[in-house]
Amino acid sequence: MTYSLLTGLVLFCFVSSITPGPNNLMLMATGANFGARRALPHASGIVLGFTFMIIAIGLGVAQLFEAYPVAHQLLGGISVIYLIYLTYKTATASTNLDSPEPTGKPITFWQAAAFQWVNPKAWTMALAAVTVYAPQPVTSTDVITVALIFGTINLPCISVWLVLGLKMRRFLTTPARLRGFNWTMAGLLLLSLAPIATLN
Repeated sequence: MTYSLLTGLVLFCFVSSITPGPNNLMLMATGANFGARRALPHASGIVLGFTFMIIAIGLGVAQLFEAYPVAHQLLGGISVIYLIYLTYKTATASTNLDSPEPTGKPITFWQAAAFQWVNPKAWTMALAAVTVYAPQPVTSTDVITVALIFGTINLPCISVWLVLGLKMRRFLTTPARLRGFNWTMAGLLLLSLAPIATLN
């Protein structure tokens, strides 16, 4: 990989990882509602799931969708349904502040990893990383290198959103405030559906 490609990839990884998207919004909500310890599986699921997703796309999944466009359309439909479900779960999260830990359940490692496959922003990031910033013709070594660089940069970037959620806990001290926060996060998740809505 040339220096210019590497520099461009690092910048792309940073900007795309730290800007708002479904992963970051949900991770912030998880941190605000459940605290750092219970949010760690969510964060690690995002990083490792997305890293594996880049490798899978680079090694042939993208070509599969080109050969079978209906599969891509099906994935888009699943994305919409699942994001609406997550929006509902976020909006209706428990606001019981009497116990030290909320009674609800945060997103698990496997749920966060699987979510990358129905996350429109993750698809855009992964496809761009492989097709724009990997040397062409791309080799398996190039794909793995790009994936590892992306995962390394992605972790501290999404951690910023987790820390932001943790900082907000000190202000979310009443059920009304926590409910308002959850509804705001749910609304922003709905807005993240815009890329899918404008595809056709």
